[in-house]
Amino acid sequence: MNLLLDTHIWLWSLLEPEKLSSPARDALSSDENTLWLSPISTWEVLSLAEKGRLELDTVGQDWVDQALRAAPMREAPLSHEIARESRRLSLPHQDPADRFIAATAKVLGLTLMTADQVLMRCDDLSIFPDPKQR
Repeated sequence: MNLLLDTHIWLWSLLEPEKLSSPARDALSSDENTLWLSPISTWEVLSLAEKGRLELDTVGQDWVDQALRAAPMREAPLSHEIARESRRLSLPHQDPADRFIAATAKVLGLTLMTADQVLMRCDDLSIFPDPKQR
């Protein structure tokens, strides 16, 4: 399965793995899955760290570099098509990071790994874990 990690899933996998469900931990460690990360997640982590809403053990830029080396993932591209899709998605809020990450999953045909209840209700997306099978 091709999994696009939402920002909080990426952070939890590195900083607080106990917050991940057992199926999520299994999916992240499975060689059968390809893990993807959007540059929007990098931007979001750096923004949260700069605002003091996320405490990292090193400077934000260094932490991101170390995190990407420690758990390499495929980099999801940003494109005009993704930007357009971010405005078409049926989401109840305007959070740009969520919109770009969700649009990236949709345009690239990736399964979005998230625990965000808002994103899990988006019928336009393939979600892991599948909220309909809970």
